[in-house]
Amino acid sequence: MTDLKMTTLTLNEMCAARESGESKTDLALLHQNKLAGIEPEDDEDSPDATLAIREAITLRRAGRPAGSGNKEQVAIRFDKDVLEAFRATGRGWQTRMNDALKAWLKEHAPG
Repeated sequence: MTDLKMTTLTLNEMCAARESGESKTDLALLHQNKLAGIEPEDDEDSPDATLAIREAITLRRAGRPAGSGNKEQVAIRFDKDVLEAFRATGRGWQTRMNDALKAWLKEHAPG
């Protein structure tokens, strides 16, 4: 991104900035426009951030990412100790379990 300045404020800090006149955002107008279904203009306090947010929202897709198409969801039961051992290895345990089953198939599949 190009020279974006990101500012983080608490709710109390935002209220104080609004009361002291530091914020240029007209909240009453925004609320009125929201009720009328009018999209807000660029935020006068940070127009670059407003554009970046709109771009990010445009690129974002709802839902889960598309899968590879190579996997099938099934219901299967494993012994608790087997699941505990794989889960204890941390994130990605399901992938490691899948890899272990593939390795077993390479050694034991009828050839």
